[in-house]
Amino acid sequence: MAHIIGLGEVLWDLLPRGRQLGGAPFNFTFHCHQLGHPSAIVSRVGDDDPGRDIRAEVKQLGLSDAWVQTDPDHATGTVRVSVDGNGQPAFIITPDVAYDFLTWQPDLEGQFVQAQAVCFGSLVQRHPVARAAVQRALRAARNALRIFDVNLRQHFYDRNVLEESLALSRWVKLNEDELHVLRDLLGLHGAGDSALLTDLRKRYRQEVAALTRGDRGCLVQTEDEEVSVPGVPVQVVDTVGAGDAFTAGLLVSVLEGKNLSEAASFANRLAARVAGSAGGTPRIDRDAL
Repeated sequence: MAHIIGLGEVLWDLLPRGRQLGGAPFNFTFHCHQLGHPSAIVSRVGDDDPGRDIRAEVKQLGLSDAWVQTDPDHATGTVRVSVDGNGQPAFIITPDVAYDFLTWQPDLEGQFVQAQAVCFGSLVQRHPVARAAVQRALRAARNALRIFDVNLRQHFYDRNVLEESLALSRWVKLNEDELHVLRDLLGLHGAGDSALLTDLRKRYRQEVAALTRGDRGCLVQTEDEEVSVPGVPVQVVDTVGAGDAFTAGLLVSVLEGKNLSEAASFANRLAARVAGSAGGTPRIDRDAL
């Protein structure tokens, strides 16, 4: 039984140097597993060679593919990724792929009812089929710590998806660009990131709101506390998956009883290590952090 579930897309990132296993929920799941917490990805791939290769890679990384569905009609997801001189990625995401048709299945009920934490994002909800499955899963996971990693991509989101996701979650994680999109889309109020984050957290009753700021570190809020952690100097290779690693590091630290400052600092260090490595799922020795 997995204690932590990543819910959403697993796909191939098509990077300049070749393809890399990715998808924000999968990256998150991998890092939770790598940090020593039983984790599983719930997703969907095509009945094709890329889908079979994903299954093999997932298992090679030490995770189970038991909850990865096979779609007979739609291809495995891919994302074409370009990386600029500062290591910042840009994405062109293939539409109408297998994870868009993620479906609720009765045998998932027990997994989500007993989950300790579930992380999901907005991309998998771009199609109504997968969106319905995600919402059903989150209702089953009513006792879990539900994390909404906003993770805005291209035009694949709208106000309804964002507000419904915030209503179904207890934590929200986003970056500065996403905070400013939400400011405009949701009408958030406040002068500066801290005030905007406070309005978002209070309006949607989030227990934790976490803002990643790239090389300037992070800002993490609860009702009683705000922690600002400076960035960790690193030679950036690419930032693919760094935010997903941050979410995993923050969650795992909190589950292990760390205070907010310790958790944010650990998450920051893990994200920096991923940014200094190629792709979103580099193997990292926890003790080295």
